[in-house]
Amino acid sequence: MIHSRITGTGSCLPGDPVTNDALIAARGLDSSDAWIVERTGIRARHFAPEGMAASDLALVACRRALAAAGRQPNDIDLIVLATSTPDFVFPSTATILQDKLGITNGGAAFDLQAVCSGFIYALAAADKFIRSGSHQRALVVGSEVFSRILDWQDRGTCVLFGDGAGAIVLEASDTPGILATALHADGRHRDILSVAGQLSGGRPIGDPLLRMDGQAVFKFAVKVLAEVAEEVIAAAGLTKAQIDWLVPHQANIRIMQATTKKLHLPPEKCIVTVDRHGNTSAASIPLALDEAVRSGKLGAGETALLEGVGGGFTWGAALVTL
Repeated sequence: MIHSRITGTGSCLPGDPVTNDALIAARGLDSSDAWIVERTGIRARHFAPEGMAASDLALVACRRALAAAGRQPNDIDLIVLATSTPDFVFPSTATILQDKLGITNGGAAFDLQAVCSGFIYALAAADKFIRSGSHQRALVVGSEVFSRILDWQDRGTCVLFGDGAGAIVLEASDTPGILATALHADGRHRDILSVAGQLSGGRPIGDPLLRMDGQAVFKFAVKVLAEVAEEVIAAAGLTKAQIDWLVPHQANIRIMQATTKKLHLPPEKCIVTVDRHGNTSAASIPLALDEAVRSGKLGAGETALLEGVGGGFTWGAALVTL
């Protein structure tokens, strides 16, 4: 039987960190460092400079993941890139990344849009491609430049998000690495987190900036993240006691703490990086995963629960062993 395993991780955070105080001063926000930290856990974030696109961030993260896996770009025959902030309407950011990496083998490359759940969706999709036997090695990427879609007058949202990218190399293996995945969506809740704009006739129509009902998102996220965690653990035939690490979407420390509590996991088993880069949407889980691996926290043979929730509404989880 064919399985898939993560063989390398990589990440990219552009430029210097922007602290809460620096952001407040630059944007003239009616807020404070203490207010932001207490409610979100965020102390800093990174913003891509003008001219730097999602594909540029993804390129750095992928090169680092390839190096960690001991692979060359043309070893990759599949790219699944999760983003809500693509370089263009089309071509896909995945094909742009493919070109920048110098991949010329004709492998498949496509974008996937599930907002903050995007990396989990992309991982589940790539896992199924590999397990089918159609592909051998994939780059699974989350890359975002959310600073381009923020309303800088809305202190409830603009302090939350940052730019970044994370990537993994996923390879065919005789031994299981991706133990189970679960994906869900419920479009009835699409209005509580959205960017309700588009291009038409050469101009933007609708609202091109991010809007969020924070309280509604919090309640929904805590509920479904606990449920999908239970689902994927059961699907893998494991118990919560066998989970070594929780690697959640890095949206808000309160959501992560509530989820950890619902799962009866010790707080120290939760990987937290949101304080350093804010909510980077589809990039946040692979960013946290890369940090956990490179810091030595998450090692070979350990089991991690990855989970995310995002606009749509979408949510999902993956149980993996390194």
